[in-house]
Amino acid sequence: MMRDPVSETRDWGEQQALDDDAYRAQIAYLFENAPFYREKLTAAGFADAASVGGLDAISALPFTTKDALRESRTAENSIGGHLAVPREQIVRIYSTSGTTGTPSYIPLTAADVADWVEISSRSYSASGIGRGARLVSTYNAGPFVAGVTLDAFAALGLTHIPVGAGNTERLMAAVQLLAPDALACTPSYALHLAEWGEARGIDLKASSVKRILVAGEPGGGEPTLRARIEEAWGAKVTEAMGIGDVSVSLWGECEAQDGMHFSGRGYVHFELIDPETGDVLLIEDGAEGELVYTHLRHRAAPILRFRSRDHVVIRTGTCSCGRTAPRVRCIGRTDDMLIVRGVNVFPTAVREVVSEFAPDVTGVISIRPGQAGVKQEPPLQIRVELNEGVAGEDGLAERIRQRIRDKLIFTSAVELVPFGTLPRTDYKSKLVDRSA
Repeated sequence: MMRDPVSETRDWGEQQALDDDAYRAQIAYLFENAPFYREKLTAAGFADAASVGGLDAISALPFTTKDALRESRTAENSIGGHLAVPREQIVRIYSTSGTTGTPSYIPLTAADVADWVEISSRSYSASGIGRGARLVSTYNAGPFVAGVTLDAFAALGLTHIPVGAGNTERLMAAVQLLAPDALACTPSYALHLAEWGEARGIDLKASSVKRILVAGEPGGGEPTLRARIEEAWGAKVTEAMGIGDVSVSLWGECEAQDGMHFSGRGYVHFELIDPETGDVLLIEDGAEGELVYTHLRHRAAPILRFRSRDHVVIRTGTCSCGRTAPRVRCIGRTDDMLIVRGVNVFPTAVREVVSEFAPDVTGVISIRPGQAGVKQEPPLQIRVELNEGVAGEDGLAERIRQRIRDKLIFTSAVELVPFGTLPRTDYKSKLVDRSA
């Protein structure tokens, strides 16, 4: 199932040549219309668009960070200095969740909305879902960029059943009464629903749901977590990923489940960098680093070399589905990362190791840092929830601790807690608890 077979099967080298032309035009657009980038590029020694060159020279340009965009806001321009169109051309303004302060605002022109819908449609159609299928979604997406996902569902011709988050009983009633083919939610919520059904003796395998489309947080590609969700539902799990400032969805996994395909080709250029040095890394099989994004044709508030903080592993080569773009699996976010005696620790990687001990454990964890900030002294405290009816004897905690040490190369202190102790969520899971 492909939204745009010509584009999605195009040779990757040919795609890069096409993107180079779009990139040069976009740089000219930034110089003319975006004060933030005109000043930034001039300060970096580039007098005009011609001096910037093409994609082969993009690594010479400075990065853009979320903080820098925030700092460019003024009382007169609450969006930021990268705003590149008159207000009357903006047809939609989304906001971020604003959990760390004042939310960021993301404006879109009509063309930008259409582009985002197309990118997201490619992403979700990769899962195999198509026209006429019924999909129930749990995203409370209205004011946030995920709202474009709902437009994409319509563009794909789906029968969309929006339920929203916060009411599991209402969701399951929709599943039982409306017989959807697919469910869209976060991986954390999919796991919670599996436990919810099991506790009530509800056979989710008997439901009509045969596809679960997860997004919103890393984890949908973790083999053990995915297997548990698929076993509970009798459904195939595929994941998607995007980032608000760039596009609601930029990557989408096909039924081969071998990583998320890049769905932004022609609209967005991505790079892979070393998150510590900023050096550009080759896009090759097995490469690991942070994703950096550049818009190729965005109008309202375009982005140039935006650091996503998403840490991924790259897969290359043509997939069995025929798509030719690189694929990724997200390990975690570099801004969620902890450092234990020089070792980078991603919370989702810890969860993946702990989940190897299922069914003795539920896979729900809580990491409890001992110090403020990123750097931590060992042992790192980790609470691991036991499955229902499991006592946690026979050295289980020590075996988990040793497995973490062997695989992730840091020292932990594992505390086993009874089933139901750690909180569940109908949206994004919180793996690090700094309240203790």
